[in-house]
Amino acid sequence: MNEEMELEGPVLKVNGELMLLIPLEDGGAALAESSRGISEVQGEFLKIAIPEWLAGVLRIEEGDLVRVQKSNGKLNIQPREARLVN
Repeated sequence: MNEEMELEGPVLKVNGELMLLIPLEDGGAALAESSRGISEVQGEFLKIAIPEWLAGVLRIEEGDLVRVQKSNGKLNIQPREARLVN
């Protein structure tokens, strides 16, 4: 049985790198397997790096709220609100 879940949180910028920090207790542990290759456990958090090219495709920046969904073993990241194209 595939577990589905959805979390929401802000995009952070640390040392010039965009990322999500998801507390392991609040769902980060359940996302670790489906985010392998783009994430790592740092202390009590699952850190998911967001490369610049992906941030551009998703149109997300530091401080934006995003939804992280796990469905059928796949991880999806999407902005909570669509950003207008200038």
